[in-house]
Amino acid sequence: MRSPATNCVFCVLIANFAIASEKADFFPQLRTYLEIRVDEFDQIKDERKVELRKIALYVQNRAKEKQPVRLTFICTHNSRRSHMSQIWAATAASFYGIEGIETFSGGTEATAFNPRATAALKRSGLKVVKSEDGKNPHYEVRFQGAGNEMVCYSKVFNEAPNPKDDFCAVMVCSQADKSCPVVDGCSLRIAIPFDDPKIADDKPEEETTYDERTRQICREMLFLFSQVNN
Repeated sequence: MRSPATNCVFCVLIANFAIASEKADFFPQLRTYLEIRVDEFDQIKDERKVELRKIALYVQNRAKEKQPVRLTFICTHNSRRSHMSQIWAATAASFYGIEGIETFSGGTEATAFNPRATAALKRSGLKVVKSEDGKNPHYEVRFQGAGNEMVCYSKVFNEAPNPKDDFCAVMVCSQADKSCPVVDGCSLRIAIPFDDPKIADDKPEEETTYDERTRQICREMLFLFSQVNN
């Protein structure tokens, strides 16, 4: 049972979270999706929580020092998991009212943002619109009203507009983690690999697998930012 003082602090934290969350004008379907993911934190394995808390501590310390907080999510092709992580990290930071966060994504090589991944993000309630066609199309992704678009397309992790120094490199696939043991310019390197939904491409379970992966990544990014002010 909490002491009166603990209850007071707990209530303030809850109130601050509610105010911050309400300030962000999330699309209704997306807000519901995010609230459900928050209720699933117990599904995150303890060893992953340890790594996610390391990133949260990095964010917290950088913010205290009034330094830029840049997170670059890296996989092999910058086609699925790294984009999902970038987008959900930005959404989660806004959900918890944490300002000054810049999220990026890249690969050890560039291909294209996979349409199966964009479809899964749309099903979650995000607005995803193709803004430029071609072999490597550009997409505008929003979690709230106009003016907050993230322009997403495949690129190498150290290619503009991604930062070249003073950032946290988050490795989200085991292949990129092995092939890129050193990320030049980063101030912290953390590996939190996710299983590749590509294994289900063109199979009956394709949509289910992509939805499962986007739920996992969203859930873990929300957990990460829930820890920043703890």
